[in-house]
Amino acid sequence: MKDLFNWGTDLKKDIPSSLVVFLVALPLCLGIGAASEVEPITGLIAGIVGGIVVTTFSSSNFGVSGPAAGLVSIVIGAVTYFREIDPVNGYEMFLVAIILAGVFQIIMGFAKLGKLVAFFPGAVIRGMLAAIGIIIILKQIPHALGFDRDYEGDLAFNQADGKNTFTEVGNSFHAFFTGSDAITTIAPSLIFLVGIVVTLLWGTKFMKNLKVTTIISAPLVIVVAGALMVLGFEATHHELAHNHLVNLGGVEGVSDVFSYSPDFSILSDPRVYLIAFTIAMVASLESLLCMEATDKMDPEMRHTPPNRELIAQGIGNTVAGFLGGLPVTQVIVRSSANMQSGAKSKTSSFLHGWWLLLSVMLIPGAMEYVPLSALAAVLIVVGLKLAKPSIFQEYYRRGWRQFIPFMATIISIVFTDLLVGIGIGFAIALLISLYYNEVKSFKHLKDMVSAGEIQERDNPKNAGEKESVIMLKSRLSFLSKARVRELAKDAPHDRVVFDFVDVEHIDSDGQDAISEMEDLLERGGKKVRKHGGALIK
Repeated sequence: MKDLFNWGTDLKKDIPSSLVVFLVALPLCLGIGAASEVEPITGLIAGIVGGIVVTTFSSSNFGVSGPAAGLVSIVIGAVTYFREIDPVNGYEMFLVAIILAGVFQIIMGFAKLGKLVAFFPGAVIRGMLAAIGIIIILKQIPHALGFDRDYEGDLAFNQADGKNTFTEVGNSFHAFFTGSDAITTIAPSLIFLVGIVVTLLWGTKFMKNLKVTTIISAPLVIVVAGALMVLGFEATHHELAHNHLVNLGGVEGVSDVFSYSPDFSILSDPRVYLIAFTIAMVASLESLLCMEATDKMDPEMRHTPPNRELIAQGIGNTVAGFLGGLPVTQVIVRSSANMQSGAKSKTSSFLHGWWLLLSVMLIPGAMEYVPLSALAAVLIVVGLKLAKPSIFQEYYRRGWRQFIPFMATIISIVFTDLLVGIGIGFAIALLISLYYNEVKSFKHLKDMVSAGEIQERDNPKNAGEKESVIMLKSRLSFLSKARVRELAKDAPHDRVVFDFVDVEHIDSDGQDAISEMEDLLERGGKKVRKHGGALIK
C-alpha cells in the first residue's frame, strides 16, 4: 500500500481527474444498481468500495473498480432465487454470496491464477478497447438527445426493454425530430452541444497554453456548465424531465446508504456457493481483462501484478458484501475516463471513491442537477479516443493474422456482450496462431507456452561479471507472453540478454512481449541486449 499516494506534481493531475471519474461513475453505479432490480444505492456502495478499498490494495495505476454491467444478469438471477426463499431478506442472503465470491478471488490470487490473463492475444485486448469505444458512442447518443430509455452503464447489445443498441439510436433520432415538447429534446441536446464546444475549445493551442486548463479539465467544465444550464431552465419554469438527470433514488444522507447486512443463515444452502463461484469467475475475468487493457494504454508501460489485482478485487467484494453493495470488478469505461482525464497514479481512483461517499453524505441534492447529456459529451469523447481510426489502420498494416481477430473481437462485442465477444476473438486468434505456427503435437504447444529458460554465464566483454541469458525457444506467440514476463522478472543480474538462436518464428504478440519486457528491464536500471540474428526487430 506504500504506492497509494503521490503527494507531488501528480496530485495536480489526479485531483481533477478523480472529480471527472466521480461524475462519470455516479450515474453508472446507480444505473447498474437499478438494472440489477435492487435498490440503486447498492450500486453506489459498490462504487465507493471499489474506489476506496480495492484501490488501496491494487497496484493498477488507472484501474477504477465498481459495479459492472456484465454481472447484471447474474445478480438478477441470484437475487430472484434468494427472494423466493425469503421475500424480505432475499437481498441480504445474496450479500453472503458476494462475500464468498471475494474469498474465492483472494484464494485465486494466492494460487497465482491471475497470470492466465497474459495468454490473451494483444489483438483481442485492443479489439476489446475499440469495441467498448464504439459501444460508448452508440449508447450515449440517446442520452445526448434526451431519449434516456436505457440505463447508464449498459454495454450489451440486447436491452432489457426488448430494444437493442441500434434500434435505440434510431428511436432517439425519431423522438428528437418529431417530439412536441422542446424541453424534452432540445434542452438536453443543447447541453450536449455546449459540452462538445468546451471539448474543442480545451483542445486548442491557446487554451493548452493557459495554466488554468492544466488544473480545470474540460470534462469538469462540461458537467458544471450542464448543471448551471439545468438551474437556468428551472428558473424559467422549464424543468428537464427527471430521467435526464442523475437520480440518487431518494438518498438524503449516509444513513440511507449503509442499511444492509448479510444474512448468514443461507450458508446451509449449497446454491449460495455455486452463485459465489460464478460471480468470482466472471468478476475476475472481467477485472483482469480490464487491467490488461489499461496497462496497454499506459504511456509509461507499467505492468500491474495480476495476482495482486485478484486479491484486491477479492478484498473489495468481501467488504462490499458486508456493507450491502453489489459485486465489484475493475471496469473499462471508468478506467478509460480516468486515464484520458489526465490521471497519473491510482490516487485518482482512490479519491473518486471518497467523492462518491461525500456526495451522498454532504450534498446529495446538488448531485441531482447533473444532466446525463453533459456526461454523454464526456463519454463520447472517451469513446472516440478508444476507437480512433489510427488503431484500425495499425492492425490492418500488421496483416490479416492480427486484423481478423481484432475485427472479430470488435464485431462480436458490439453485437453480444463483453465476455462473449472476448471468447470469440480469443478462439479465432488461437486457431490462426496454431495454424501458422504449425503446431503438430502437444509437446510443440507446450514449448510455445514454456517459451524458454534463464541461464547464467560470464559477460564476454567484462571478465568476472555475470549476465542473465534468457534462452528463448521454438515459436513465440501470445501463448508465450506470460512466460516471457516471468523470465524477465526473474533475471537476477544487471545485464540481461534475450537469446533468439533457437527461435524459429516470432509473431506480433511475441515481438510486443519482448519489447515490453525490454523496456521494463531498462526502466529498472538493467542493461539489455538481443542475440540471435534475423528474427530480431
